[in-house]
Amino acid sequence: MADFLISLPALEKNARLLHETGVRSGAKVLLALKAFSTTSAFGTIRPWCDGCCASGLYEARLAARHMGGHIAVFSPAYREEELQELLHIAHHIDFNSLPQWRRYREQCLAHPRYLSGELQFGLRVNPCHSTGHTALYDPCVPGSRLGIPPEQLADADLRGISGLHFHTLCEQGAEELIETFRAFEQHFGKLLATPEMRYINLGGGHWITKPYYNRGALVSLLQEIRSTYNVEVFLEPGEAWAIHTGVLRATVLDVFESLGYKHAILDVSASAHMPDVLEMPYRPDVFALHPGGADTPAVALPGEEYRKAGEAGELTHTYRLGAPTCLAGDVIGDFSFPSPLSPGDTIILDDMAHYTIVKTTHFNGVPHPSISLLHADGTRSTVCHLDYSDFEHRLG
Repeated sequence: MADFLISLPALEKNARLLHETGVRSGAKVLLALKAFSTTSAFGTIRPWCDGCCASGLYEARLAARHMGGHIAVFSPAYREEELQELLHIAHHIDFNSLPQWRRYREQCLAHPRYLSGELQFGLRVNPCHSTGHTALYDPCVPGSRLGIPPEQLADADLRGISGLHFHTLCEQGAEELIETFRAFEQHFGKLLATPEMRYINLGGGHWITKPYYNRGALVSLLQEIRSTYNVEVFLEPGEAWAIHTGVLRATVLDVFESLGYKHAILDVSASAHMPDVLEMPYRPDVFALHPGGADTPAVALPGEEYRKAGEAGELTHTYRLGAPTCLAGDVIGDFSFPSPLSPGDTIILDDMAHYTIVKTTHFNGVPHPSISLLHADGTRSTVCHLDYSDFEHRLG
């Protein structure tokens, strides 16, 4: 049975790095639940985390129930009944458009938590500056629905607004954030400097826990923002909390040749279990159990030895790794191995904790991978096992 395996020690290592960044800079570092929401692992993150950012009511509920701390919410649009509940549990609620803010402003400003200072409201803005390479993940592309462009705020009535929020990065470094903030300053710096502004949210997409990330440059920028504008600064990374902390363990179901290719069908699906493989597109590192192998995936079980798969044709045996679904393009990629694959072999898909579990589906009725935790003593525990009843229930 396929299994998402998450390492708690690896999660803690990332969490400590992010906490250190927050302490050095004075910024608040939140967990973006859209990237990682495995509540059974929150106990490892919680001591090092200032709270969560939520993309709507359900994630905000999850944060309130399982994490605590500061809860920041942004959604492209809110239903009235959702906002009613969010007013009771969030600390920041950011709006994506002036019409939505105007529609709900009086309701928001009359709420007791706003009047007591416990709740603040902000606007997501569009700095109109792209640094990414994948249009699907770039909110600054022409025609973007995310964030208010500068010209709309020139003469706007911003009564009740005390924060600004931008989120434009995706798997990027401090240099791209600095470049983007300078563009933000050109458009919105005067607004941020007004006495009414109390916070800025720099969004997510920051690869802070990558070995080569320039955390010193990030800390300097955050300190500069705090001192220059006298506002509280928030970061909401997602991937940075969970990167290099989990794998998806799959099993080979069948091996055959067709039209000049060797195919290995696994019990996992790119479409259903790791959609970024198709959407980004993204090519995961792949490992196979191999006696004497000296390679190591993000999460390794005690006693197992691994060999990293090569590019097609690099090693002796090349296979196209595919899914057990009817989608013709549900293919993970072409990989080569030092020895032939056989049904029953274990394949490790590396770095599969973030933006995987949160996006999984039961497409085609493919059984859902379980979710397990690897503890510091080398033991593992299964915390979620989905079966046929879950598949049937969610379809009504």
